[in-house]
Amino acid sequence: MVADGMGAHAAGELASKIATDVVPLTYQKLRDKSPPDALLAAVLDANNQIYTRGQASPEFKGMGTTSTVLVLLPQGALLAHVGDSRAYRVQGQKIDQLTFDHSLVWELQATGQKYEEPISNFIGKNIITRSLGPNPNVQVDLEGPHPWQAGDTFLLCSDGLTGQVQDAEIGAVLVCLPPAEAVQALVDLANLRGGPDNITVICVRVLDRQIAQDAAGRPASAADNQNLRRVHPLTWAIFGITSLAALGLWAIGQWIPAFFSLLVAVLSGITALVQRSGGADKAPAFDGRHFGRGPYVSCDCAPDEKFIVKLIEIINQLRDAAVGENWKIDWDRFNQFLTSANDARNSADYVASAREYLRAISFMMAELKHQHPHGDS
Repeated sequence: MVADGMGAHAAGELASKIATDVVPLTYQKLRDKSPPDALLAAVLDANNQIYTRGQASPEFKGMGTTSTVLVLLPQGALLAHVGDSRAYRVQGQKIDQLTFDHSLVWELQATGQKYEEPISNFIGKNIITRSLGPNPNVQVDLEGPHPWQAGDTFLLCSDGLTGQVQDAEIGAVLVCLPPAEAVQALVDLANLRGGPDNITVICVRVLDRQIAQDAAGRPASAADNQNLRRVHPLTWAIFGITSLAALGLWAIGQWIPAFFSLLVAVLSGITALVQRSGGADKAPAFDGRHFGRGPYVSCDCAPDEKFIVKLIEIINQLRDAAVGENWKIDWDRFNQFLTSANDARNSADYVASAREYLRAISFMMAELKHQHPHGDS
């Protein structure tokens, strides 16, 4: 889940925190509902809590946050979405944007009306049309389930990334690098291009189908065994009373009443076992029906010579800055990345080449953080 807060600093931070606290917790509590119903209810609950908190204090009134939530189910990737944060799926060497931007630019483009120039030239890209919190009611987009397979990569991010890095570039980075390295490389690229906004990125790669576990790490079957149906208290009461009565009547020689009391105790005991062994209350089966109209944008993201050239330009600028500012750099390590990248490029292995160039960029950015420049330069 990604939530990008809006409003004054404190208000936006509070709104996004409420969202990320409430949505997962509420979703887990609503296990008696189907996943789409539970996810929708969880996001609406977050909206209600943010709105209520905002109305209680003048400094927080009108606060809001985007919310993009991903749930991976056997039927596919299910999303709940409000705002202009995004969710992507990289499958093979193709990237799909699975969510619709609730921004004024996208809403106007969706009308199909023709304009003499691109809408983004005269309307700010950051003007959003929906968010959690400012209003008591909000329309939440459910998207999916989008089929997934082993090897697929999903990425959720704030507009701090997408405002600086193009879709095809995002996909190329995800193709080249493991998730943790890809996240760092994307943040580095966005920062090197200005980084004017918060940059939040979450990446998950599907390795294989796995057995679901509960919060305690137990397999689902074990969790089910520990969440058997509740026996009605009256059943236990009848069983206890009649058992004691049978023993008492037997002790004083009242055989016939003791027999009937024992019979009732046995029947109530059987009833309790049936209620208990009926299994856990199951959530309604999810029939896999599709929501939304995504993917909304799709493009090839295979690393190519054009992408390599962009990375080399960035590296040259970083190297020139490091030399000009006398940064303390492990040049041997840096040059190792470049040598590997150049060798792969000469062999037309653009995936390996881009991987090493991206690692060189992230290495240089990490070295930059260790510098202690003097003055204001």
